Amino acid sequence: MAEYPEIPRHVAIIMDGNGRWAKERGLPRLQGHRAGAESVREVMEACIELGVEYLTLYAFSSENWSRPEKEVMALMGLLDRFLDEKAKDLDRQNVRLLAIGQLDRLPLKTRKLLERIQERTAGHTTLTLVLAVSYGSREEIIQAARSLATDAAAGTLKPADIDAELFASRLQTAGIPDPDLLVRTSGEMRISNFLLWQISYSEIVIVKKFWPDFRQGDLFETVKEYQRRHRRFGAL
Repeated sequence: MAEYPEIPRHVAIIMDGNGRWAKERGLPRLQGHRAGAESVREVMEACIELGVEYLTLYAFSSENWSRPEKEVMALMGLLDRFLDEKAKDLDRQNVRLLAIGQLDRLPLKTRKLLERIQERTAGHTTLTLVLAVSYGSREEIIQAARSLATDAAAGTLKPADIDAELFASRLQTAGIPDPDLLVRTSGEMRISNFLLWQISYSEIVIVKKFWPDFRQGDLFETVKEYQRRHRRFGAL
């Protein structure tokens, strides 16, 4: 796109504020999560228009399992519905789906849906949509460290050979470029255990809008802000 000459290859979003959006309107929290699904559609279309290659959405954190069981099950139901409804759109838009997180904790139906759609869209190339579901970055880093420690204990890996590239290859995002741009909605100034290793050099943009109000134009604005930054990667 001529208007956006330097496009981030990978955009990651912490979709925050669904509950507060609903509360402001006197609605149940679940209505906020339902409203947020429209924002997902808008952001996907904006990324496709801009030529973004990877979009990672923080859909459900490992900490979210501590919420009331009724709310958690309702959220799983919304995820199932989203996957069911968007499968054809992913095909139509040539979007590949990936999922990261502690997927074994998800209900069987949800796991099967994710597996089926990932297989079905594996060859799509326009955009890769990464859903972080039951995801926690600290847990991911611990898992990677354990994997390397196991190899070292078995004598198949020398501790001195462990470097950043090898460590990254043991993360769930192996093969996915690190995010260039991290967006968080609702104005909160926190990372919330999301992609801690991967966002080491990401540009961070905080948007005050709640996620259900976030639209294509807002994504375009965050990209414009990204383009105004000078990424130094630790250099002067």
